[in-house]
Amino acid sequence: MELGIGIGWRPQIADTVERLPGLDWVEVVAENVCPGHLPPSLLRLRSRGVRVVPHGVSLGLGGADRPSQQRLADLAERAEALDAPLVTEHIAFVRAGGALTASPALEAGHLLPVPRTWDALEVLCENVRIAQDSLPVPLALENIAALISWPGEELTEGQFLAELVERTGVRLLIDVANLHTNHVNRGEDPSAALDELPVEAIAYVHVAGGIERDGVWHDTHAHPVTQPVLDVLSALRARVRPPGVLLERDDDFPAGAELEGELAAIRTTLAAAGGDVAGARRDFHGPAQRPRRHRRAVRAATATPGPAGAESATPGEGSTHADPAPTRQRVALAQAALLSALVAGTPAPEGFDARRLRVQSRALAAKRADVVAKVAPELPQILGADYRASFLAYARNRTMHAGYRRDALEFAEHLLATGRVEDADARRRLRLWWQERAAARPPRRATRLVRAARSALVGR
Repeated sequence: MELGIGIGWRPQIADTVERLPGLDWVEVVAENVCPGHLPPSLLRLRSRGVRVVPHGVSLGLGGADRPSQQRLADLAERAEALDAPLVTEHIAFVRAGGALTASPALEAGHLLPVPRTWDALEVLCENVRIAQDSLPVPLALENIAALISWPGEELTEGQFLAELVERTGVRLLIDVANLHTNHVNRGEDPSAALDELPVEAIAYVHVAGGIERDGVWHDTHAHPVTQPVLDVLSALRARVRPPGVLLERDDDFPAGAELEGELAAIRTTLAAAGGDVAGARRDFHGPAQRPRRHRRAVRAATATPGPAGAESATPGEGSTHADPAPTRQRVALAQAALLSALVAGTPAPEGFDARRLRVQSRALAAKRADVVAKVAPELPQILGADYRASFLAYARNRTMHAGYRRDALEFAEHLLATGRVEDADARRRLRLWWQERAAARPPRRATRLVRAARSALVGR
């Protein structure tokens, strides 16, 4: 199915999106829409024949745990409510810890990279199959941007994606901005990734802006698309005609004329590299296959040599898969150690770049503060200029464990219980805000002590 040129629909630019000329489709963050109460703007777009694709951000298919059946049911419900041709998610993990590691469950609040290892691939493939069986439409998965690299990786990004596609038949959402990000941050060549990945499996493409600070590229989705990102789009178009290309913008939204200009730049880049999007019809339901000889070549190149004179076993074809429970546990332990270092201040796991972990940790805390400000905009209004510093101080010793809305409540509760808000009017307004959403009064001293003890255990 052809999609054409699209843009990420966000409530802040809903009116602008409806006025954009030549718009074929939009993508909406799945978790931000309620099937029974779809925004009028989306309903008007659908009535005009504009397709809507739900884009999930919370499944965590790259995590060690099997995907939540409730989250899958929610995503399926949104796909049906929007009459979507497919749904998309990310190759990432977003939480770790819990039963598999006998440690506190931790939430990242953001997409984190999975290690490109055979163990992580096996877990990811099983999770993808579970998701495919639970969804009413085809699934496509997005490559993510990363600030950090896992030590001891066994596959390149292109090889990892090729194996994933061949084992599961899943489609790919290729984000060219993320390929550029990984070029700057991890030294990975976008052209090499494009050469290795199965371009025939691409369902559509993301294009987004970012900014470089101190040699680190931040995939902000809040800045204009840069020429290097368009160059990666051009390189992709030289290899394949994608069914769809979408502009992402999540913050600091510009005027409609600037968004039109960015969409025009995307069209120009595609045309110069070989034509517009999607000429040949594509069937999202058909598996995307990579030649078997390619898979054997990848495995031969990445196999671990065995003892002299012994035949070396390679993962996958022709070998017996490891018991998934131990495999999941190995992946769980590695991911929990990394996430704990990022959000709970534990030591950096061996082999990681400690400086980069600090950069990632600060980025996660900043994103957490920004998202809490969006889901609970009254908090920065009440606290004024003190909001950000107060939240970062709170977050330094308290990990997120139940989503951003609960995080906002617990932040307000913390400020009230510890008397951190000195202004009497601000304290009164904060108490009213908290009481309307949580309980009749802030917790008693005994409750606060129990929660403080729990936080201390999580931070160890």
